[in-house]
Amino acid sequence: MSYQPVNQKHIQLEYLRLALSEAGKCIPTPTAFCVGCVLVVCFTGKMPSILSTGFSRELPGNTHAEANALTKARQLSQEELRSLLPLDAPSDLTIDDILKCTDVYTTLEPCSIRTSGLPPCADALIASKVKRCFIGVGEPDDFVQCEGAKRLQEAGIEVVWLNDLEEQCLTVARRCHD
Repeated sequence: MSYQPVNQKHIQLEYLRLALSEAGKCIPTPTAFCVGCVLVVCFTGKMPSILSTGFSRELPGNTHAEANALTKARQLSQEELRSLLPLDAPSDLTIDDILKCTDVYTTLEPCSIRTSGLPPCADALIASKVKRCFIGVGEPDDFVQCEGAKRLQEAGIEVVWLNDLEEQCLTVARRCHD
């Protein structure tokens, strides 16, 4: 299967707005950000499809948005995965194959370090071999110095900064912070 990127800015912003909506579902805490993420599958010859969504602390274990979206994608049934594929797609495609044709939309730069000691989201995205990562705003230095975008780029993942919604991304991220 080949990857067909979404290159229209207004469509990219709609996916980022959906990620903002996901971030709004987070239970705020003063010691972490509220982040939303959307995974979009982009196959040549097929309209882009949402693979999964996620938000911070959605799943048990102090989880982050990108990790949750990846976890939920990996839990999809074979039938659900097939519905995302072009009709002529090989029947033996796995979630790993599909993730290689996936764009990530996240409201905040994927973390490169976790104060909790859990694996960083940048590493999970790199391991999943996603194609591109659209970021609403860089992670502020409130808790750690983040180098997620740099790590993604060094691993060959294209990073696209969508600067149009930075203020909204920061506002939702810092809910409950004084």
